Amino acid sequence: MRIISLLTFIVIFNFSYSQENPLKIAKLKYAGGGDWYSARTALPNLIQFCNRYLNTSINQNEEIVEPESKEIFNYPYIFMTGHGTFVFNDNEAENLRHYLIGGGFLHIDDNYGLNPFVRPQMKKVFPELEFVELPFNHPIFHQKYDFPNGLPKIHEHDNKPPQAFGLIYEGKLVCLFTYECDLGNGWEDYGIHGDSEETRLKALKMGANIIQYVFTR
Repeated sequence: MRIISLLTFIVIFNFSYSQENPLKIAKLKYAGGGDWYSARTALPNLIQFCNRYLNTSINQNEEIVEPESKEIFNYPYIFMTGHGTFVFNDNEAENLRHYLIGGGFLHIDDNYGLNPFVRPQMKKVFPELEFVELPFNHPIFHQKYDFPNGLPKIHEHDNKPPQAFGLIYEGKLVCLFTYECDLGNGWEDYGIHGDSEETRLKALKMGANIIQYVFTR
């Protein structure tokens, strides 16, 4: 973890990390009817993997945060997943915008069903931005682990290739949308989705790359 980047985040968010108050990441609890709570074992497993192989010190507990909450500024990385509808009201969109402009990072992982809502809802957050597909040479694919062909394919869904899209604000990637990939299911406990250990390892390595990118960009 590059100290300058972490200190920058601490200054922007007016939040300090210590042994008593460790670094935390969270899952986003959104409105609209979608199952925001899916992939229950995903973040704890990713945290464990990152703490072991990236030497991070992330709190093992899965934190839950809502878009409008002031607590959102306590988390450098927020994970969003699910299968169905989601909506952001004006206050939530404004709060998310402040969070992302200020140094936070939102990772939206389509668990099959979020895709129709991602672009229109994120337009409320950044009306001036469009999602762009990240090229295979983007740094997020080349952190501790090298993914020369971009995202790994974890679940088939519609038999389309996996794609990574991003919102880039003033040259900085602030929101990652992983589509036709389902990284979160790959992070879950072995046996839940029938993924092989090889597939799960690919998902966890890509997840670790995302975390490392967020903490060092």
